Amino acid sequence: MRVVRIGLVTVLLTVGTGFAATHPVPLEKNTDAATCAGCHEDKAKGPVVHSAIATGCLSCHELRIAKDVTRVKLTTVTPVKLCLQCHADKEAAQIKGHVHAPNVRDCLRCHDPHTSKNKNVLVKSESPAGKDNLCLQCHTTGLNVAAKGSRHIALDSGCETCHVIHKSGTQSDSEFRAHLAKAVPALCIDCHDPKDQALVKAHQGQPDQGDCLECHDPHQSNSPKLKRAFLHNPFQEGACNSCHEPAKDNKVVLTAKSTREICVMCHEEVAHGIDTAKVGHEGAKGDCTSCHSPHGGNNPGYIRPDPVTACLGCHSETADQLKKAHVHQPVGEQSCAICHEPHGSTNAKLLRTAGVNQLCLECHGPDTQPKPLPDEHMVAIFEGKVKLPEDYFKKVPTLPLKYGVGHPTENHPIADVTNIQNKSITPMSCLTCHQPHASAKPGLLVKDQPNTMAFCRTCHSNPLDLKVTSTGTK
Repeated sequence: MRVVRIGLVTVLLTVGTGFAATHPVPLEKNTDAATCAGCHEDKAKGPVVHSAIATGCLSCHELRIAKDVTRVKLTTVTPVKLCLQCHADKEAAQIKGHVHAPNVRDCLRCHDPHTSKNKNVLVKSESPAGKDNLCLQCHTTGLNVAAKGSRHIALDSGCETCHVIHKSGTQSDSEFRAHLAKAVPALCIDCHDPKDQALVKAHQGQPDQGDCLECHDPHQSNSPKLKRAFLHNPFQEGACNSCHEPAKDNKVVLTAKSTREICVMCHEEVAHGIDTAKVGHEGAKGDCTSCHSPHGGNNPGYIRPDPVTACLGCHSETADQLKKAHVHQPVGEQSCAICHEPHGSTNAKLLRTAGVNQLCLECHGPDTQPKPLPDEHMVAIFEGKVKLPEDYFKKVPTLPLKYGVGHPTENHPIADVTNIQNKSITPMSCLTCHQPHASAKPGLLVKDQPNTMAFCRTCHSNPLDLKVTSTGTK
């Protein structure tokens, strides 16, 4: 019977809904924690015991006794709600910056609610490098290294050597974005002495205050020396002297007065496009290295720190929108440059197309045809100007449009509608109903409205004549 009861408690904590499981035997109404311990004493003993155990079983579990049936449930609807009663500082909605995904809704993926052999009541240790590593239950970091690749030996010391998983802060700072124990390069020089002659020679005597992660992947690489996936040609060829003079007083000395002058020597056509664009981007007219790493990175173009965060430093209003519950995937996870020309455009808001619908239908239209790039494991859209992961379109909804109608219901138009009788035009585009970046409700509907008939009535005031749209409420 003890095994059955333990299983019951485990199921309750794992499933964690309003569901109440039937206890194997009926209990009295005055049942207390001491009674529970008679069968479940293993839940209160171990190398590391959850501090909540001291408050008694009934601080987390609720008994519902009716006649000869006893049901047991959590005192909250979900386990995470229960955890937050004591660990309010871990509530994802109140934390600024990137939050480790399980922390949002699934504390029990990492923590045992009762006892454990590991610190912080973790279900597995963060230290072993093999299959028993807690982090490697979700992450494959360091497990599949290419034959001619490289793997950071620090992985064998355990993930907690470099990471503090619940550490969060400014999204643009890699220390918080990757939950690092310290900022780079301070974290790196804990193990790598910058004065080591082999290291000095490898970096051609350049100063040691740079961002190590611009050039090196901290976990694994398909190249030797943990080099990043995408490398700027001069750096890849070891031609540091094309941009750098020998360091002076441990400071970088460039071959020109500014980084932009150096970049223009090879990228003159890009600079010309920036300076002559019909719709200019002020951010592109300054220092190129504000957005691009001059050495390398994990994305084409060496955007730093990544193709989304690079833009949010200036576009704070978009950064605020991305805090909403439902974020348009390209904006939140891929790159702002999917829809916007970062160096300048002929279209308003730096869009890649003149019309909003044309932009949206490049991905969501029934006739979209991304070009496969098998050698790069990517696909291209917008005439090859934008590259995306090869499996990207497996999750992109395609609209069943025909002759410009068909969304969200059959025969519903998505573009300007002309009244045949009086020739008046009702303006319409994807942005009539949807926000491009994020929304508080599913569907990215404008004004953060829910997907109900009330939303439709903002245009269709007469349910008996849905062609009437002049409500004046939008």
